[in-house]
Amino acid sequence: MVDKATEHERRKDAQLRICLDNDVQSRDITTGLERYRLVHQALPEIDWEEIDLSVSLLGKRLRAPVLISPMTGGCGLGARVNRHLAEAAQRLGLAMGVGSQRTALVDRSLESGYRVRDLAPDIFLMGNLGAVQLNAGFGLEECCRAVEMIAADALCLHLNALQELQQGGGDLRFHGLLQRIAEVCRRLPFPVVAKEVGWGMSEGAARALASSGVGAIDVSGAGGTSWYLVEQISRGATRDDALRSPFASWGIPTAESLLQAVGVAGDLPVIASGGIRNGVDAAKALAMGATLVGVALPLLRPATEGVEAVVAWLEHFILELRTAMFGIGAADIPTLRQTRQLARVK
Repeated sequence: MVDKATEHERRKDAQLRICLDNDVQSRDITTGLERYRLVHQALPEIDWEEIDLSVSLLGKRLRAPVLISPMTGGCGLGARVNRHLAEAAQRLGLAMGVGSQRTALVDRSLESGYRVRDLAPDIFLMGNLGAVQLNAGFGLEECCRAVEMIAADALCLHLNALQELQQGGGDLRFHGLLQRIAEVCRRLPFPVVAKEVGWGMSEGAARALASSGVGAIDVSGAGGTSWYLVEQISRGATRDDALRSPFASWGIPTAESLLQAVGVAGDLPVIASGGIRNGVDAAKALAMGATLVGVALPLLRPATEGVEAVVAWLEHFILELRTAMFGIGAADIPTLRQTRQLARVK
């Protein structure tokens, strides 16, 4: 079991380096956000100083509607990245999720690479497990251990069927998974966030998850990092060869997935992630109804450099969001989420 966990950690470290050294963003499918524009207001009727970016997520207040999306953990590079991200999140009052903790539940020596509460005592922090593990023997105990391991506020259950398919030895037992998600949601003492990993949530999936009792949905749409490309490169393919596959452009664009999820989620928070690359992207997603936006790949390289690099990137991102809000006259996030200053580009 320990050897298997160690091999998994090596694969995760290799995936990080692939993302650092290769262009792993989708090419033939976009987020769809470029099909929308925010309508500039020459008379915004607000003062710059009054703009309030704060938002609540599952009972916890954030200073800006930004989630540092789950990326990594464990040992080596992953542990260093997580600690830099966590310290930046603490400084800026943002939310954060760690990468999958499955191997740390098997090999306790890896737990320290996920623990960041000493650096980030106040942030909204999510633990993380693959939802499919609920069909492979994991249950309430493992979910609770993942959250307790890092003193998290919630547990992210990620849905990665196509990624599992490409991994050697990946788990493909997805039948009956919705019922198991509903069971753990009903019995766990903390909220569950259901998250795709880059192929998007359909309206049907979002509706089913909302009915299952999850506390929030992260659509993680197509148009950003392509885990198809990452997995193919990790198996020795060139990027050009991988791009020739029809699955290189598989998935639901982030904008489309977000609108579908918001339409059926009711009062549940919906997180927009997948190709959110700047503050204007973020403002568009929030104007479409997202509660907050998630960012991952753009933060990876800064996180290898240090905390200050992460803080600098995020501060610029948040400044862009604030500027977009000023440009359309939205003084706070609830106003932005209800704005009519969003137009479809014909």
